[in-house]
Amino acid sequence: MAEKRNYPNKKTSTNVDVEVGKMPPQALEIEEAVLGALMLEKDAFTAVGEILKPECFYKDTHQKIYSAIQTLNSRDLPVDMLTVTQELRNTGILEEIGGAFFITQLTGRVASAAHIEYHARIIWQKYLQREVIRISSEIQTKAYDEGYDVDDLLDESESSFFKLSQGNMKKGVTQINPVIDEAIEMIKEASQREDGLSGVPSGFHDLDKMTSGWQKTDMVVIAARPAMGKTAFVLSMARNMALQFNQAVAVFSLEMGNVQLVNRLIVSETELPAEKIKKGNLVSYEWEQLDHKIQNLIDAPIYVDDTPGLSVFELRAKSRKLKKEHDIQIIIIDYLQLMNANGMNPGSRQEEVSLISRNLKGLAKELNIPIIALSQLNRGVEGRAGAEGKRPQLSDLRESGAIEQDADMVCFIHRPEYYGITEDEQGNSLIGMGQIIIAKHRNGATGDVNLRFRGELARFENPETGVFGDDLGMDSGGQSVTYGSKMNEGEANGNQAPAGNNFGLPDFPDSPHDKDMPF
Repeated sequence: MAEKRNYPNKKTSTNVDVEVGKMPPQALEIEEAVLGALMLEKDAFTAVGEILKPECFYKDTHQKIYSAIQTLNSRDLPVDMLTVTQELRNTGILEEIGGAFFITQLTGRVASAAHIEYHARIIWQKYLQREVIRISSEIQTKAYDEGYDVDDLLDESESSFFKLSQGNMKKGVTQINPVIDEAIEMIKEASQREDGLSGVPSGFHDLDKMTSGWQKTDMVVIAARPAMGKTAFVLSMARNMALQFNQAVAVFSLEMGNVQLVNRLIVSETELPAEKIKKGNLVSYEWEQLDHKIQNLIDAPIYVDDTPGLSVFELRAKSRKLKKEHDIQIIIIDYLQLMNANGMNPGSRQEEVSLISRNLKGLAKELNIPIIALSQLNRGVEGRAGAEGKRPQLSDLRESGAIEQDADMVCFIHRPEYYGITEDEQGNSLIGMGQIIIAKHRNGATGDVNLRFRGELARFENPETGVFGDDLGMDSGGQSVTYGSKMNEGEANGNQAPAGNNFGLPDFPDSPHDKDMPF
């Protein structure tokens, strides 16, 4: 059997590396037809100018002719066989591309520019295919090089494909009439809802009244100093959205692992102390409470990703997949400053955060869903004196003013009690209260919303009900569910959870105290 030989890659005129025996994707006849059509009709360039660039053409000669046409159009000069020939003559490359006779041949290949846009998109697709081959070939070559750092290789790969995908995101102009129809349809849908909300509800009544729910395509920044309850707030919302309104939620947690995040949800849902959950130090009635309350979360449409150092490129890919497979209605990112802009080559950290911010807004528009990104505040809050001075301001947003610029809404979480402020100006108690300050609202009102903060449960609640939303602690018939206190059994049963139900938790007999212990 003949030995297989390894031949060096062959270079084409468009700098595309291809294996011997394989032709790169191309459509030469269509390229000629497009060039001929551009020289036949004066307005033809407007149909393809935003689609094609010179390098999209496979043949070097065609690239030079299209570049000449592009130059004429940029000068507002007519584009025809004579002007293109003269432009090529002025640049000294007319004979190189085959002379005036070749230009004449191009115009003779088509009768009109009727299908020029369709043909241009075929050329664009062939160009994308060649670029994928080129990038993959370069990555493969470097992957075989033992001296090439693998982290650099991954960053470079991510960068190249990100730029390619960004260039492929083109959206046409839409006449206003169908947009008006869509807007009216949304208004009709909102009018038919009892709550009057047009967006994704948070489950917090006063907040939803001010926002009408989180709106599609909006990027919402929720910022606070550490220990204010950022994660608790968004997890409380995620729970409300998924369980009360059956809205699919994606949570990208860059700070906490999946298990930590779910443990916080379990603590909030079961109302059992976090320390007990962590150690498994539960008495018998607490195991039963855990078993019952956890049922609410089992099938909840909440999707969690704890990839550390998540890049914008990875977020976009994961989000598209989640939207396609699970029809997610909102994305939550905890938190923005822990993301990175790998492959975008930012000059500084501020530029990197700006790039991340802009791309999050772009992703919200692309997927047509709201994106909520948590953000840190700088230490300016700590340095200001007085009750009013402790309120966060837009200037306190950390690392980049672009966050404020790109966001459709900026909200702050403020807990006056944390700073020793226990009463407001009207003398109302602020103990156990958290304020959601809507500091910027591009399409609505600004103001403050008061919520109850339960630190021991790491959750926020509606202050008037003292619960997450309307369904907590209710059975299918809307009646309050109660469980008996079996605290006297703690010593006898210990902390073990023998098998007996869905979670291997104990089955306990009824107790005469059942009616005394509501959960």
